[in-house]
Amino acid sequence: MLQLNDFKEKKILHVGNRPGLDNKLKFRNSNICLYRDDRFTHQVSTHLIFAIYYIGELSLTSVLIKQMREHGISLFLLNDSLKTYAEITSAAEGNYILRKKQYHHNDSFALEISRNLVLNKVQNQYNALQKTRTGIVITDIASINGITNAKSTESMLGFEGNAAKGYFNRMFDNLKWYRRTPRTKEDIPNLLLDIGYTYLFNYVDSLLRLFGFDTYMGYYHKPFFIRKSLSCDVMEPLRPIIDYKLVKAWNLGQINEKDFYFKDGEFLIKKDFHRKYTNMFFEELMRNREDIYTYIKNFYKHIMDPNRYHFKQYIYK
Repeated sequence: MLQLNDFKEKKILHVGNRPGLDNKLKFRNSNICLYRDDRFTHQVSTHLIFAIYYIGELSLTSVLIKQMREHGISLFLLNDSLKTYAEITSAAEGNYILRKKQYHHNDSFALEISRNLVLNKVQNQYNALQKTRTGIVITDIASINGITNAKSTESMLGFEGNAAKGYFNRMFDNLKWYRRTPRTKEDIPNLLLDIGYTYLFNYVDSLLRLFGFDTYMGYYHKPFFIRKSLSCDVMEPLRPIIDYKLVKAWNLGQINEKDFYFKDGEFLIKKDFHRKYTNMFFEELMRNREDIYTYIKNFYKHIMDPNRYHFKQYIYK
């Protein structure tokens, strides 16, 4: 199992495509090497990488895929709209004890896990909000009490939604923002949130798989065809990382409307500015990577032995 001391040195890489060139990743002398039209351009040690995000078309070698799996490296392939179209992820699939616990939990345990995750998310939303409203304490007692006393995950959804509505209205009131509409990209903030959440989701999924979780088997998000429900669950308390980064970048003037264009009813990023906005979110994930790893490791320990290891929140500061 990957330990924190090892994980501290790990990096997330993102690489942009060069249109018109034959882009290829190969393994050579313990390094992952990038070639363009068969010309070597860059390399990085396999011991220093946790995940690679590649934008555009890419050729891979079978030796590289084998080495990536051996070194616990995940690869995500994104199209020009920054949507993931393929992935090669590393996983500890032999942890059958963990998976047996996932598959045979009772409803009360699933409800308790869900409650902890949602309350943790709401608390971190308040923490993020306070960072934008220094000295102001904002709470939603009705929603917190509703989540705490919910008798089912279905009833919890309404209280979570009420808390989220108030949070988004306050958090993004200085942006050109109407509402949170996932995957519609009806404005620039929604587009950037979708991108940030996607990277966060893939990052969380990669970590969960390294511990051996079946990420399709969730607690709060019920199993659904081809949905990685557990990754959706575990990323909930982490979402404010992306929210606050977006607000901060917007307030600092780092987001320029000229970097985007509107087509077929949605906003998209111009190709020349992909790196600018991917850097924005990758750097924030790297800044928080040790705390995220510790949070997921504690989640793993809680699932394995809930009597000995209590659920530990991820506290966004």
